[in-house]
Amino acid sequence: MNSARLMVQGTTSDAGKSLLVTALCRWLVRQNISVLPFKPQNMALNSAVTEDGGEIGRAQALQALAAKQPALVDMNPVLLKPHSDVGAQVIIQGRSAGNMDAQNFQHYKKIARQAVLESFNRLSSKAQAIIVEGAGSPAEINLREGDIANMGFAEATDCPVVLIADIDRGGVFAHLVGTLELLSPSEQARVVGFVINKFRGDISLLQSGLDWLTERTGKPVLGVLPYLMGLNLDAEDALPRGTANASEESANRQQLRIIVPAIPRISNHTDFDPLRQHPEVIFEFIGPGQPIPAADLIILPGSKNVRADLHWLREQGWETTILRHLRYGGKVMGICGGFQMLGQQIHDPLGVEGPIGSSAGLALLDIETTLAAEKQLRNVAGLLLPAQVPISGYEIHAGQSQGPALANPLIGYQQQTDGALSSDDQVLGTYLHGLFESPEACQWLLQWAGLSNPLTLDYAGLREASIERLADAVETHLDTETLLQVLGPNLLR
Repeated sequence: MNSARLMVQGTTSDAGKSLLVTALCRWLVRQNISVLPFKPQNMALNSAVTEDGGEIGRAQALQALAAKQPALVDMNPVLLKPHSDVGAQVIIQGRSAGNMDAQNFQHYKKIARQAVLESFNRLSSKAQAIIVEGAGSPAEINLREGDIANMGFAEATDCPVVLIADIDRGGVFAHLVGTLELLSPSEQARVVGFVINKFRGDISLLQSGLDWLTERTGKPVLGVLPYLMGLNLDAEDALPRGTANASEESANRQQLRIIVPAIPRISNHTDFDPLRQHPEVIFEFIGPGQPIPAADLIILPGSKNVRADLHWLREQGWETTILRHLRYGGKVMGICGGFQMLGQQIHDPLGVEGPIGSSAGLALLDIETTLAAEKQLRNVAGLLLPAQVPISGYEIHAGQSQGPALANPLIGYQQQTDGALSSDDQVLGTYLHGLFESPEACQWLLQWAGLSNPLTLDYAGLREASIERLADAVETHLDTETLLQVLGPNLLR
């Protein structure tokens, strides 16, 4: 099968590429068309474990969900996970190929390009349509040579392109026209139309601009998507802003305040999405230099560079804050890298995440962690042992932890256990990502943190409703007839 294909590229990062690909996948499912998402190259610290046992960007796993397909490593064959300002771990078809700086990766692009094309060709035999997501902007002049993420891929696979821009940021016409002008003639010809994202207001006031844009470029505007408030979707990478659920609607409920330090290399912060949506939780990320509020629960998140981020925590004065928080009866939790930080020592004898060496942990759990070259990647399901309720999620970590604290585990799987709960019931840690998405487990964890009789949140249901809202927006606001023509006249036969 030679799948129909369409690529969504953006004028900027966060223009709405991931959102539109997700929306188009679910819309095509509604047309009884089998569809798969694809992103040649992604740079993100939010990742997921696939059904075939590899690692891809979290956004592509969400898009697979929208397509009602299992997530596969071929959906995101190149994933870059930054561990510093100049270096990243390179994941090729789900597995680590090592750490590289930007210069080394430029030389590695020929190998990465081959992996991209192999993965795309395999996917093309599995579905009627492939919806492809670009990365950043196709008009980054310094990155054009050897490009595999945007127009380089589109040219290699003869893929038509839709260009999306975010009007909420301002300058939408300059973004679209400027991006088009910076493309080569063959790349310009590949652009089949524009989509404007996040419009709010009277659409008639925008019409003169849309007419000008079509006249100026010769390209149609395929639609204007509204600003959709309250979507519950996994973020590709950027941290959400502001305090969640500090609203009048939740003011009459009992409130639990949860804070998470926004460490420099925070990973899989999508763990906290269910907490941000819970009506009885006030949730906040705390960044550098921000005052640290009183809280019921402090959660140390995952990290792509645990020792460096632990050093950052200490520089910010967080170690003192955490110890004071515990003295006043607060609870502390660590997930993945945050779990490792809670222990006595973190050893990196191979330089997996940074310089070879060891760092003292916060000494809140009696464990030691040694980082290893081989990552642990798996989807898991078991029991949250203190409550004997089901829990599921996924593990992505390079460390192996040992120590007496593990004798009081948090989670039980069929043949092993995970995590630890302190003897004074104030500190717990786990390697499990996604644990708050298990409704009963989330309920117990909130109760452990101090919330009496917490409500049960169906986060999976909220996410599914958001995907359906996106598909509704495609049907209502985009020129779906033209989109189907671009994909191919035989698609509906």
